Amino acid sequence: MGPRRKSTKIRSAGGGMRACSMLQEVDPKDYMNELSHEVLCHIFRYLPMQDIMCMECLSRKLQEAVTLYLRVVKVVDLCASRWWEYMPSGFTDSSFLTLLKKMPDLEQLYGLHPRYLERRRVRGYEAFSIPGVVEALQTSCLTLLLDCGGVETSHLELVEAIWNYMPQVHILGKFRNRNGAFPIPPENKLTIPFAAKIQTLHLVGVNVPEIPCLSMLKHLYMKWVRLTKPQPFKDFLCVSLRSFVMRNCAGPTNSLKYVPLVTGLASARNLEQLELVRVPFLGGLIQHVVEDSWRSGGFRNLHTIVFGACKNALEVDLGYLIITAARRLHEVRIQPSLTKDGVFSALKMAELEFPQFETLHLGYVDEFLLQCKYKILVKYGLADVIENPGIITDIGMKTVNEVFTSIKYLVIYNCPHLHNPNNWITDHSRWSRLVDLTLVRCHAVKLESFSQFIEMLPNLEFISLDQMFREPPKGCARVGLSAGTGIGVSSALVSNQNPNNGNDNNNNHQNNDANIPPHNRDNVDMPPHRCPSCEKGCQVTSEQIKADMKAASETADSSRDRNSGAAGHTTGGCVCSIRWREESVNPERRGGSGGRQEGTMRTCCTCSRSHSGSQRSSRTTLSHSSDGESSRSTYHYPEQRAQTEQSEIRHNTAPSSSLSSTEGCRDNSVGLQGEVRPPQRTSRDMFSRRPVTRACSRQCSVPLVSESELSKSKPRVAVKRKRTADKSTSTSDPVTEDDHVQVLALKSKNLVGITLTNCGITDLVLKDCPKMMFVHATRCRVLKYLKVESAPIVNRFDYAQCKKLDMEQVLDQVLRIPPERNRIVYMRPMQQIDSLALERKLFSGPYPYHIAFIHEFSNPPNVRNKVRVRSWMDTVANISQELIKYEFFPEATRTEEDVKKYPNYPWGRDIYTVEGVVDGAPYSMVTDFPWLRSLRAAVPNSYARYDFEDDETTIYAPRRKGQLSADICMETIGEEISERRQMRLGVFQRVVVIFIHYCDMHGEPVDDDYI
Repeated sequence: MGPRRKSTKIRSAGGGMRACSMLQEVDPKDYMNELSHEVLCHIFRYLPMQDIMCMECLSRKLQEAVTLYLRVVKVVDLCASRWWEYMPSGFTDSSFLTLLKKMPDLEQLYGLHPRYLERRRVRGYEAFSIPGVVEALQTSCLTLLLDCGGVETSHLELVEAIWNYMPQVHILGKFRNRNGAFPIPPENKLTIPFAAKIQTLHLVGVNVPEIPCLSMLKHLYMKWVRLTKPQPFKDFLCVSLRSFVMRNCAGPTNSLKYVPLVTGLASARNLEQLELVRVPFLGGLIQHVVEDSWRSGGFRNLHTIVFGACKNALEVDLGYLIITAARRLHEVRIQPSLTKDGVFSALKMAELEFPQFETLHLGYVDEFLLQCKYKILVKYGLADVIENPGIITDIGMKTVNEVFTSIKYLVIYNCPHLHNPNNWITDHSRWSRLVDLTLVRCHAVKLESFSQFIEMLPNLEFISLDQMFREPPKGCARVGLSAGTGIGVSSALVSNQNPNNGNDNNNNHQNNDANIPPHNRDNVDMPPHRCPSCEKGCQVTSEQIKADMKAASETADSSRDRNSGAAGHTTGGCVCSIRWREESVNPERRGGSGGRQEGTMRTCCTCSRSHSGSQRSSRTTLSHSSDGESSRSTYHYPEQRAQTEQSEIRHNTAPSSSLSSTEGCRDNSVGLQGEVRPPQRTSRDMFSRRPVTRACSRQCSVPLVSESELSKSKPRVAVKRKRTADKSTSTSDPVTEDDHVQVLALKSKNLVGITLTNCGITDLVLKDCPKMMFVHATRCRVLKYLKVESAPIVNRFDYAQCKKLDMEQVLDQVLRIPPERNRIVYMRPMQQIDSLALERKLFSGPYPYHIAFIHEFSNPPNVRNKVRVRSWMDTVANISQELIKYEFFPEATRTEEDVKKYPNYPWGRDIYTVEGVVDGAPYSMVTDFPWLRSLRAAVPNSYARYDFEDDETTIYAPRRKGQLSADICMETIGEEISERRQMRLGVFQRVVVIFIHYCDMHGEPVDDDYI
C-alpha cells in the first residue's frame, strides 16, 4: 500500500468552495485494483458464489479476476454451505449453462437446490428445467463425468435424471427430499437404480418401488415411504451400511417379505444404528439371523437399537440383538409390547457387561403414532398395530439397572404397573450413574415413593415429568365409582401388587386406563383387623365380580337398615352405596374370624359429608418437618380456604346431614392425607402401609403388621383447606370437592432442574437441593404452592398455564430465598390478577433484592423481552457488587425494621416505570433497579455492535450501547454513582425479575412453541 495522501485545507471565504477542494484532496486510491489476480482469487475462496458473481461487474480488474477464479475452481457451493436453503433464484437453462461453461475444471457442485424445476423444456419459453440442468452438467463440466465428480441436490426428479443419464456421477452429501409429507403426495416418486453412487439417502414422504443393492450406501433413512413393489427388498444388499432407519413406512403386510431385509442388514458388518418403527417383520426372524451371522460380525457393532410398533417382534429378537451388540451398545428404545420383566431377567441370566451403555427408553412410542389416529394410519397402508401399555413392574426395574449398570438417561412412557420407584434400588441396583430421568404417563407411580427414589439417586441432575401424578376426577368418589369406569370393583381388578413387598401400595395408586382416584383406594373404611388370607393377592375374576353383584343386590335392603341404625343419632337420613361382601369373593373366609361379623355388611356409615357451614381458616403456607409431617404457617393461603376432610369413598348423602353425623362417620374414615386430631388408634393407623381394595375390606382378628412396625411408619401429611373443583365432573353433576393434595418433595444433592408438564401435584417442595437451578411447570392444572426450604442457587422459575397457581405465595417463597443469586420468575397466569396489589406487597416486603415487574401484553406471545432480560439483569447486579466490594459503596438492607420504617409508597425504594412497544405489543416495567435508566439513556460508545439480533424497542439493548461489561457500564454511569453515594442510597447485590405474560389471562391457553 502507498502512503496516505495528506489533505491540505484551502482557506477561502466560500464554504462550498472549501468543501469541494477538500473532497478532491482526500479522494482515496482504489486499492482493490492494485491487488494482483492471485490475491483476489485467494480472497474469492472465502466468499459465497453469489457475491463473487456480483463483483464481476464492478471493474475490469475484478472481472478478470473472477474469470480466472472460475476457470481454476474445482469445488463450488451455490448455497454457501447452507444446505437447508435454496440456490439463488433467477437461473434459466441458458444462464446455468453459461455459468458452468466458465468452470471447466469443476469436480464437485454443492448446493444444487432449485426452488422449482420444470419437468421438460417448452419451446419459445425460457425456464429452468431438468433437461436443461442435465445438459449443462454433461456438456460443460467434463470432470463431473469422471468417477471423482459429484453433485449435491435435494430434488427427487433431478437426482433420478442424474442416475439415469449420468450414472457415474456421485450424489454428494446427504440427499434429503424437501417436499415430504404424510399422507404421501402422489407426485413424490423415486426409482433407485441398481448400484447408484450415493452414500446418504434420506427419504420422507416418497413412493419408492424397491430398495436395490447399493454397495456405496452408508446411511439409509426412510420415513413415510410407500414401497410399491410386492417384493421391495428382494435385492436389498448394502454391505457398507452404517445406519438403517425405517419409520412408519407402508410396505407389504406379509411378514415373509421382510426376510431379505433382515438378512441384508446382517451382511452390513459396520451397521451401527438400527431403528425399526412399524415394520411387521416375522417374529423370531431376527433371532435366527443373529444366530447365523454373529460369528462373522453381523450386528456386532450396533450402538443404537430401536423397536417401535413392530407388530410381530418377540422378546428373543430384541434380546439377541442386545446380547450380540453388548460391547458397543449405547442406546436402546423398546416398544411397549416388549417392555416387560422377562426381557431383562433373560439379559441378567446372560451375565454380560455393557461398558458403553447410557440411554434406555422403555415403552417407546414414536411421536407420529401419538399424533395420528389409528384409522388414518391403516387407511394409508401402514401396518395395523395397536399399542398396549408396557407391563414392566417394579421387579423388572430392579433388574434393569442390574443389567445396565452404567445407565445415564432413562425414559419411561406409559407403564401403569410401576408403583414404588424406591423399591428399584437394591444392593445390586443403585442407579449410581443416572443423570436424567423422564417419566411420562406412569399413572400408578406413588408420589411419596418417587420422592424417596429421587433422594437416593446420587448423581441425578434432571427430572422431567409429563402427565404424572394426575389428580382424581371430581365426583367419582361422591357416587361410589372408581374414576369413571362405572363399576365400584375396579380397584380390586387392578391391584396386582404383592402384599409382602408392597408395604406402601396404599397411597396414590392410579391405573392407566381406569383413572382410579388415589383416595378411593386409600380411604376405604377399614376395620381394626383382617383375615390372614388377605396376605394373598387381591385379584378378582369376572365370575367373582358377578357373584359380588348378586350378593350386593340380595343384601341391599338389610344393609340399609343396619347402616341407618348405626347412625341413628343423626338428624338426617344416610343412604350409602352397598359394599360388596368379601365372602362372595373368598368364600373360605366365612368360617371363622373370632366371632366377628363375617357374614353381614359393615354397620358403620362410611360416607364423608361436608359441614353444614363453612369453617374459615387463616392463611397458611406449606412447611415440612424432618419426619415428613407438614403444617401451614400463618401467611399465604387464601382466607376463603375452609377446613375440610379428604373424603374416602364419597357417597350420595341426604341434604339434611348434620355436623354430628359427619363426626360419627369421621371416627371410622380418614382422608388420604390424614387428619389433625388427638392421638388415638384408628383404622387408618392400623393399615396405612397395606394395599387396600374392596375385596379385602372385611374384619379379621389377626393383625397384618406388628406394633413396632406400626410405630415406625410415618403418618401422611395433614392439611385442611377448602378447594373448589371444576364444575365439569365425571358424573356431569356440579360438585364442590377438594382438590386432591399431592406434595412432591425433592431432596437431592446434585439435582439441577425439574420440568413438570400436565402433572397433578398441588405442592412443590424443594427440601435440600444445593445445586438446583431451574423449575419449569407447564399446564399443571392444580399446582398451587411452592415451598423452598433449601435451594440456594435456584435462579429460574417458569410457570406457564398453571390454572390454580397462587402467584402471591410462589413469589413470596422465591423472594425469601437468601440473596445468593439473581433470579427470574416467568409466569403466564390464566386468570385476572391484581397487579397493583402484587407490586405493593412485594415492594413493601422484607425482600433484600432489587425487584423488576415486567408486564408483557403480546398475543401471540413474544419472547424477545424475556430472552433479553437475562442478559442485562446480571449486568445491573454486577455493577452493584463491584461497587460494594471494591468501592465501599453502601449496601442496602431489608429487615423487618426497614419494612416498618417505610410503610408507604415507595417503601424506601427508588421505583420508576419503563414503557414501550415490541413488535406492535405494549409492555411496561415497574422496578427499582439502579443504574438502568442511565444505561438506557446513554449514547452508544465505540464498543457498540449492531450485528446482534437486538433492537432499541426492547427494554434494554446493551450490545447496541456498547455496554458489554460492568467496568464499561461504570464509566457511563459515574455521575449517578456519585449522586447515590452522596445521598447514602445503598444498593442490593442481587436482583429479581418477575416477568408476567398476560396472553392466557382469559382462561384459554394460547399455543406457544416456546413453552
